[in-house]
Amino acid sequence: MDVRMPRLNGIEATRRVAALTPQPPRVVLLTTFDLDEYVFDGLLAGASGFLLKHAPPEEILLAVRAAAAGDALVSPGPMRRLVEHFVRGRPRTSADLDRLTDREREVFVLMVRGLSNAEIARSLVIGETTAKTHVTRILTKLQLRDRAHAVIYGYETGLVRPGEGGAPGTWPGPPVGAG
Repeated sequence: MDVRMPRLNGIEATRRVAALTPQPPRVVLLTTFDLDEYVFDGLLAGASGFLLKHAPPEEILLAVRAAAAGDALVSPGPMRRLVEHFVRGRPRTSADLDRLTDREREVFVLMVRGLSNAEIARSLVIGETTAKTHVTRILTKLQLRDRAHAVIYGYETGLVRPGEGGAPGTWPGPPVGAG
């Protein structure tokens, strides 16, 4: 979905699509304008991804595939600024995190740090299907739409901070996605 469209802007169109059904189609926003307000408003409207139009075709394809799989992908620059925005503010605590089991909390931290299901499975010595099940349960328990929202939530609550541990190359790292 293009952010700037003639009659209805892409963010409002995304909001309307997201409100259609309990399982609405996934939307990836594209724009030539690298503006934080587009990223924030688009993700809050229900977009599963946000890319700049000059992104390489492989990245656009990855974003579409990630969205179709229920994951998310945000271009590196906007993602970095998005995380910095939430980290700069005073971290909020959330009683909802108490709803997670110890294992789910471990998985959640790794997910927020950008690890794929396969990487989470290797890190915790569990099966990839088990990792995926944990991710699904976490998203459900915390009422999060996808991994992009999980990243925001993880940093917003102070559960994870940039530069804390994680597997090599996971922070700062590639955009959240395919996992």
